[in-house]
Amino acid sequence: MSIHELSLDAATPGERRARDLTAALLRLLSRALGLLAERVAPAPSAPAPELVLEYHADAGAPEGALYVNGQLVGHVLGVQRL
Repeated sequence: MSIHELSLDAATPGERRARDLTAALLRLLSRALGLLAERVAPAPSAPAPELVLEYHADAGAPEGALYVNGQLVGHVLGVQRL
């Protein structure tokens, strides 16, 4: 295959029209598939914030207190240190 065969100028008017119609059809199908994809699987919402775990075994702190995002969720019994 030569460079001349790949040139757009070498295409006949019928070939150019077929190529243009094919390109328009592919763009239309692409747009339709994009809309369908948004319906089937909508864009994800913001990711959930990362959990912050805290453990307190300091002098004066409640022994073994376990916090998640600043909220007391329980106590680890019998544990003085992690």
